[in-house]
Amino acid sequence: MTKDVYVITGGSEDLAIALAKRIGAKGTLVLADPCEKCLKLAKQQLLQQNIADIHCETVDLTSKRAVENLAEKVAELGRLRGLVHAAGLSNANDSKRKMADNVIGMHHMLEAFLPLANETTSAVMVSSMTAYMVPQNGQYMDVLKQQLAANLAETLEQFTQGDAGAANSMSKLAVQLIVEDQAWAWGEKGARLNSVSPGMMNVLDAAGDIQTLLDHTPLRRTAEPEEIASPIEFLLSDSASYITGIDLRIDGGTIANYPRMKAAVSQEKMKRF
Repeated sequence: MTKDVYVITGGSEDLAIALAKRIGAKGTLVLADPCEKCLKLAKQQLLQQNIADIHCETVDLTSKRAVENLAEKVAELGRLRGLVHAAGLSNANDSKRKMADNVIGMHHMLEAFLPLANETTSAVMVSSMTAYMVPQNGQYMDVLKQQLAANLAETLEQFTQGDAGAANSMSKLAVQLIVEDQAWAWGEKGARLNSVSPGMMNVLDAAGDIQTLLDHTPLRRTAEPEEIASPIEFLLSDSASYITGIDLRIDGGTIANYPRMKAAVSQEKMKRF
């Protein structure tokens, strides 16, 4: 009997681990991350939850060949049932690296795994609520839609001016745009492709800009990883069988209240969001 395989990139992140705990009993888990030590720690946590059918793969997701090798290994394990690209949540301060992690890595994943997609496959790309803070009427919109155009990172650097925060938000918007664009190709295989945009997670000491966001978030708190993992599990399931090409915000209402937030604080402060 062919096994269902669930692939989660960013496999050492709290979100990825929370999701793995929810879906681990449904099939074979493949956790992919550039940090081998981190993957070992994640596997230990899952083994403690009696989730044993786990394969850990150390992968540089910005390498096209490395991602293709990952897809080949997944094909050997069984049928691709779920693909969750949760990588790109790092705190890197280099704007070009942010763009590479969030856009180029995701593009490699979609390209390499599309041949494995079938009528049971659901893929979820992790964006961010910060994508909604980027004005969607700038010249960079056309650049973002070009996905892997030559010198993408260098071109976008002209807009971000080396600001890692701006690069992160802009690249997360690119995630949403690429999902909308690629939903057709995945649909031709009978597969679904969506994105989710989490709000703030794992904030130990809220201060400054973070506190401002919390003060204007209707639920007035950050999210637990499980609260992000649960909607992703839904999108992977048959219960979401007619949902594709969308972005689901899981942000406690922050973006819904964003216009009022901008009106409540000075423009000087808001330009950092």
